Amino acid sequence: MARSDDDTWDLGNGVGATATGVAVGRALATRAPQPLINDPFAEPLVRAVGVEFFTRLASGELDPAAVDDNGDFGMLGMADMMGLRTRFFDDFFVTAAAAGIRQAVILASGLDARAYRLPWPAGTTVFEIDQSQVIAFKTAAMAELGAEPTADRRAVAVDLRHDWPAALRAAGLDPAEPTAWSAEGLLPFLPPDAQDRLLDNITALSAPGSQLATENVQGADDAITAMAERIRQVTEQWREHGFDIEMTDLWYGGDRNDVADYLGSHGWTTTATTAPELAANYGVSLPPRPAANPDAQATLTSLQYVTATRA
Repeated sequence: MARSDDDTWDLGNGVGATATGVAVGRALATRAPQPLINDPFAEPLVRAVGVEFFTRLASGELDPAAVDDNGDFGMLGMADMMGLRTRFFDDFFVTAAAAGIRQAVILASGLDARAYRLPWPAGTTVFEIDQSQVIAFKTAAMAELGAEPTADRRAVAVDLRHDWPAALRAAGLDPAEPTAWSAEGLLPFLPPDAQDRLLDNITALSAPGSQLATENVQGADDAITAMAERIRQVTEQWREHGFDIEMTDLWYGGDRNDVADYLGSHGWTTTATTAPELAANYGVSLPPRPAANPDAQATLTSLQYVTATRA
C-alpha cells in the first residue's frame, strides 16, 4: 500500500497495523523467561484491535517460532528487539523524570501505554500525539480495561504532518519548561524533509535541559530499503497463518540526514548506541541472524538508539 501525503489509518491497517505489531512484540517480551520490560496492557490492547493473527501471537496461542524464520525481523526476534527498544525508552523517561523534567511528549504514541504504567512523579504531564482514530481507540480501550493514567495524560489528536506544535501548545505544553520527548519507531515513516521538520519543531519547543530519545538508521536509504524487504519477506510467511494486512511500501526511502549529526548541529548534545551495544548493556543476547540473509548483521548494526540533551 503506497503512502500518500494525507493518508490516514487505524490500528488494523497500513501504518497503524505496525503499531499493533509492535504491541505484539511488547506482549511477547513481557512473557519472556527473563523479561526486560513489564507491559501488562500490551496483550489486551492487541486483543481489542481484533486482528486475529496478532491476537493469537500476543495471547500465546500461536508460537512465534512457528510463523517465520527471519531472525530479528521475524516474530521470534520481535520479542527480543521490542524488549530492548521498550526498555531503552522506558529508562529514558524514568531518568528524565528523576532529573526533574515534568513534561513528556510521546510522538506517534500508537498503543504505547507509558502514561499508564510508568511511575511518573507527581505533577508530571504526559502528552500523547497520534492520529485521531488511534487516540480515540486507545483511550476507549484503556477505559474499558479500567486502567487509570499514572500522570496527567493529555491526548493530542493531530497528524504529525500537520501543525502539531500548535495543537501541543493548545493542550498545555509550556515551551519555557524542559520537556522529555520520544520519537520511537517513527522517523522511517516520514519523508526525509519531514524528518528534518519534526526535529526542527522539537528543537523550537525545547527549553534548555530538554531531552529527546529516538532512533537513527545509518546509511538510511539503503538500510530502510533492506528493512522494508525483510518485512515483506516476513509478512509473506505470516499469510500462511491467516495474516491478511498489507504492510509493504510504508517506509520512505531517499537520502536523509543522520539524526545524531543533525541534532548536534542544532544545539543538542547527543549519544548514539547501536542495538548490539544496547543489548550488551542490558546483558541480553540478540536473536541469531538467519543464514539466508547475509546482510542481516549490517542491517541491525545500522540501527542506533539516540539520546540528546538541549544545551
